[in-house]
Order: sequence, then structure tokens, then C-alpha cells
Amino acid sequence: MTRRLTLTFDNGPMPGVTETVLDVLAERGIATTFFVVGTDLRLPGRRGLLERAKAEGHRIGNHTMTHSVLLGATDDPEAPEHEIEQQQLQLGELASEERFFRPWGNGGLLGPHLLSPAAVDHLERGGYTLVLWNSIPRDWEDATGWPARARADIERQDWTVVVLHDNSPAVQQLAPFLDAVLADGVELRADFPDECVPIRRGVRVGSLDGLVAA
Repeated sequence: MTRRLTLTFDNGPMPGVTETVLDVLAERGIATTFFVVGTDLRLPGRRGLLERAKAEGHRIGNHTMTHSVLLGATDDPEAPEHEIEQQQLQLGELASEERFFRPWGNGGLLGPHLLSPAAVDHLERGGYTLVLWNSIPRDWEDATGWPARARADIERQDWTVVVLHDNSPAVQQLAPFLDAVLADGVELRADFPDECVPIRRGVRVGSLDGLVAA
């Protein structure tokens, strides 16, 4: 059976780094989704990189306004509005037509810290698509060793959604990583498997068990 891989990038764009990612992807004809933090987007040079990414066929998603609030752990009733909606407004015309949202996981962990009932309600009412993941090779901690962990995840499951980061030197390993997985016969995809998308366009289509605070 052919293994499938969907690349995603969080926490960028970053001048001097994201250009490398875009060049590598363009050379191989691969489309992906960039999940962007609002406070980073306000920094110089960032919006232009996203404009390039969108022009080259990539999708732009929402990765919260501050990357510092665990929606399932805060008691702030305004958190969904501030962390989700304000960043979506800031993305503006750069945002994908399908309103992709990825919560902050505090190291890529899946659990009830990700979402609150109020955040789920906000995503559903706002027509968002909730995008999760099933591979965290921790590229931010190990700039050279992450490809081996990502390839192990690809080998053990049918469809892997990997979280990488286009704000670190780890992207220097992106080209050899992609060439290796392509040589292995892995199919690169831009879309997401159902098990990683429990809410699509505001409609709950999968289980949120273990992902929402009580």
C-alpha cells in the first residue's frame, strides 16, 4: 500500500528561512499549508513571504494570535475570540478559502489542553476546519535528527500529517528528507486525512474525545 504524507509548517514565515522552504517545495512541485501565528505576522518581511507562498499554490492557516494560550486550559472567556478570530481577521485575504485552524499544542501534544467547549463552539459557528497532526518529529529541538523520526512515523501509518517549522535551521534537512521519502514511493498530498480533521467547515465530522477540556 502506498504511504501518504501531508507536510505542514508552523510558526513562520521567517525571512532567511521560509524562502528555503518555498524553493525546495517549488523544485519538487509540492503544495503544503503554512499555519501562522499572529504576533509573528506583524514583524517586518513576514507578510510578503506569505504572499509568495499563496501565489505559489500553498494554503495559509491560522495558528492562533499569540501561540501562548492553551484554549483548553484557560478560564478567559474571551480567549477564542482573541486567539482564533483576531488572527483570522489579521490574515485577511491571505487566509485559505477553507478556514484552517490549528491550536497551540505546547510541544505538539494532543490532549484536553487543546480546546475548550467555547473554542469548539467558536470553530463550528465560524465555519472553521480544525487541522490536527499525527507526526511531531521535534525539528525545533534536533535540526539534523528529525528526518529519521518523521520517516519512522511515515512507515508506521497509512497517512502522515507532519508538523515542521519554517522558523529554524532544521529546514536545511528538508530537501534530502523529501528526496528520500519520494524515493521510497511515498505520495505527497496537500489535503488532510479524516482522522486529523474532526471539524470541517464548521461541521463536526470526527471525534473530539480527549481533545476538549471538561
